[in-house]
Amino acid sequence: MNTLVTLTDEQSMIADAVADLTAEYDHDYWQTCCREGHFVDELWAELGELGFLGIAVPEKYGGEEMGIPALATLIETFAAHGVPLLAFLSTTTMAPLPIIEYGSDNLKNRFLPGIASGDLRFAFAITEPHSGTNASRIRTSATRDGDEYVVNGEKTYITDAAGADYIQLVTRTTPYEDVANENPYHGGTLLVVDTDADGIETSPLDVSIPEPSGQYTVHFDDVRVPVNNRIGREDAGFSHVFSALNPERVVTAALAVGLGRFVIEKGADYANDREIFDAPTGSYQGVQHPLAGAKVAVEQAALTLQTAAAAHEAGQRNAAAAANVAKYAASEAADKAMDAAVQALGGNAFSHDYPLAALRDWTRFLRIAPVNNEMVLNYVGENLLDLPRSY
Repeated sequence: MNTLVTLTDEQSMIADAVADLTAEYDHDYWQTCCREGHFVDELWAELGELGFLGIAVPEKYGGEEMGIPALATLIETFAAHGVPLLAFLSTTTMAPLPIIEYGSDNLKNRFLPGIASGDLRFAFAITEPHSGTNASRIRTSATRDGDEYVVNGEKTYITDAAGADYIQLVTRTTPYEDVANENPYHGGTLLVVDTDADGIETSPLDVSIPEPSGQYTVHFDDVRVPVNNRIGREDAGFSHVFSALNPERVVTAALAVGLGRFVIEKGADYANDREIFDAPTGSYQGVQHPLAGAKVAVEQAALTLQTAAAAHEAGQRNAAAAANVAKYAASEAADKAMDAAVQALGGNAFSHDYPLAALRDWTRFLRIAPVNNEMVLNYVGENLLDLPRSY
């Protein structure tokens, strides 16, 4: 589909390779995995063989070390072919980045090669039933007992928890109540937890968003985790996690841009084929203009995404602001694109014989996760407009 974005040679190579992969692992394949409740195992294995799961992993640990712009291209291109995968966010982004920056040599050697090869899948767990955006108030505790931590608590909306080999878990080693008046984000500790450990129980969540990884609530009952599975310093886990939030915003924007491209293409194809009153419906401005306006919004978001990815890679001071703006612009544009495409297809948008039905909730979902757009506006208000804190 036509785009205003100019890709680097590296990004073009990734986009072409994904296009080749999706000739076999296409939207229908993705839908089948969703319906049958199993992971995209065959696709994941090929991605590992091609090195794409290790795009962000250093070469010394078996990765490609291409950086966040390349990872964003991978995720965007898959979504643009109707194959959105939340496992990309957990296994290729949130899992390796804190380990790369803060993990011990032991952790890097144990986990990064497996992430890069596709042999290991990670879930990331921070959200709890009573703490979402207010992450400092998590209650899951990790109590030191010699060379182990004993973990108790509950996490919810955890992608791929049942299929992952490990969970990267945000816990509290110091209760919130002890630090709330000084630094509420002190006392968090980041652990790598083996999902086969005793005391872990996963429960699937019945959500309307089809996704091969699934969403789960995870219960921890006296789960023992070796101290050498801690990432970085005890009580500094929140800062370690926050180091990965800007890349998470960027790759979420990439997912949204890709979905926006996919649904606009499906809407335009239908509007070219469907005839009403002896002319294609796309010839009528009531159908054409919403699709064209959505196309403008998605292209604007794509350009913002490229800026944000480049800013992060270069370590620029505006990287956080650019990542937040990109996430907001892309998720809003994707939802606008879905609305225009649904209107173009009319009743067929709700038929599972057409691809929009499986994706309608996806674009709305990206406006609230992994961070809701209201919090993004709070960030913009405070950091780009110098307005007082609003919450």
